[in-house]
Amino acid sequence: MDPVIVPEPAEPDVEALLEPRDRDLGDGFTVRRLLPSGRRRAVGPFVFFDHFGPTRFSPGRGLDVRPHPHVNLATVTYLFEGEIHHRDSLGSSEVIRAGDVNWMNAGRGIAHSERTPPALRAAGSTVHGLQLWVGLPRAHEESAPAFRHYPAATLPVVRREGAEIRVLVGDAFGARSPVETFSRVAYLDVRLDAGASLELPVGDPERGLYLVEGRLDAGGQTFPPAHMLLLRPDRPAHLHAEVASRFVLIGGDPFPEPRHIWWNFVSSSEARIEEARLAWRDHRGDPRGPFPLIPGDETEFIPVPDRPVPDR
Repeated sequence: MDPVIVPEPAEPDVEALLEPRDRDLGDGFTVRRLLPSGRRRAVGPFVFFDHFGPTRFSPGRGLDVRPHPHVNLATVTYLFEGEIHHRDSLGSSEVIRAGDVNWMNAGRGIAHSERTPPALRAAGSTVHGLQLWVGLPRAHEESAPAFRHYPAATLPVVRREGAEIRVLVGDAFGARSPVETFSRVAYLDVRLDAGASLELPVGDPERGLYLVEGRLDAGGQTFPPAHMLLLRPDRPAHLHAEVASRFVLIGGDPFPEPRHIWWNFVSSSEARIEEARLAWRDHRGDPRGPFPLIPGDETEFIPVPDRPVPDR
């Protein structure tokens, strides 16, 4: 009788799973934080990942993220529902709506605020979206601050059988986003019909799939929403939606050196974070400094935390 040969089990498409941690930002506004985590500090250049909402505000209430500073990173705001009014110390004033992308390069320093627009505040509204931070390559950490708003209509959409893929940043499935970056960054918003399948080809060295809603099978494993799947970089990921599902995919090239995170500051240098902390504490609003006042939002601000730098 010939010997029975048992094949080696295939490695799963998912190498690790990140669970959300709830963070209360005040006024009953809670986010689910995936990055940084104890298991993974970053995915490619993405160093911070918050999923907020859907949160319903009653009439007269709304989102109020008061003026606060950033250095050496780019913030990326994307909404599934609602509107947020962005203002910054460059004088930018823009309302972001569902499907748009706001990309703010903090570079050597910027302050901004994010609030519910007055008309929605009066009527009551719902907000639901993602706030991500992307670290900057060391050569661009002290670049000039800048803000760009990309309306939904400018972002390419790829349709496959049972799938709709919006290319928010980077290039994928033959389409390229107009969002300008300093390094290779991938960010996709994908909807799958119930029963639909999609293969994510081999691509970026690090990739994370965050399931916003629904239930996905990845390589024979089933995953619930509000978790991030860290995909193996050297093999395609085979996805199947057991029910109608929506997920975002993030990825890109990791940095050769670590990024330190403390409060709203990200940098390859701990000394630079301390410098930014002192600038916000002692010189906030100085028009000659990195954090001038925000036109139209000059009064309120978030004070710098009273804790050591850095907070790892």
